[in-house]
Amino acid sequence: MVDKTVKARTDRIYDAVLHNDGKKRCPWPGLDPLYITYHDTDWGVPEWDSRALFEKLILDGFQAGLSWVTILRKRDNFRAAFDGFQPHIIACYTPDKLESLMQDAGIVRNRGKIAAAVTSAQVFLDIDAKHGFSNYIWSFVDGRPLQPKPRSMRDIPTQSVISEKFAKDLRARGFNYCGPTIVYAFIQAVGLVNDHLVDCFRHDECAALGGAG
Repeated sequence: MVDKTVKARTDRIYDAVLHNDGKKRCPWPGLDPLYITYHDTDWGVPEWDSRALFEKLILDGFQAGLSWVTILRKRDNFRAAFDGFQPHIIACYTPDKLESLMQDAGIVRNRGKIAAAVTSAQVFLDIDAKHGFSNYIWSFVDGRPLQPKPRSMRDIPTQSVISEKFAKDLRARGFNYCGPTIVYAFIQAVGLVNDHLVDCFRHDECAALGGAG
């Protein structure tokens, strides 16, 4: 999904962009060094760790109505404020803790989203006990990353049949701020689908990490 903050600079760029280091990249990071590092090291890497998946899902919820790069710049603050996104800790947050988060200028201070993180942590614990949270997440792609091989940003949707099904299931279980578009951004980021453009140097690297031959 193209981030709002770089959309203006990449509106007319649909193909991989050659950078000064000789590598072609997806156009959406623009020239932002932080965003380029995120593209090169995090985005699209298959993630099987349940805690890390929970963190990304919660942060994507905080992104709703904002841009991902806004959240990315605050990610370390979020991690500190939310106890390293340890679900068993967040699930037990008290009203006083929620109020302290509302006073934390280092995060997005949205009362609904903060409260939703607590509910989501409680749902996480239930899913993790029954199925394993990572197993649950990966079941939506049968345990193996999808490899659509997009050649242009025009080939990449903002949501899909899978993200619609996934979002519906998450909401039914008690998660909030997880519509089909947010969920599609999530599955891109954690490698359930490899949406790096085929000409991007990370495409083949992420495909290999996902076990594609």
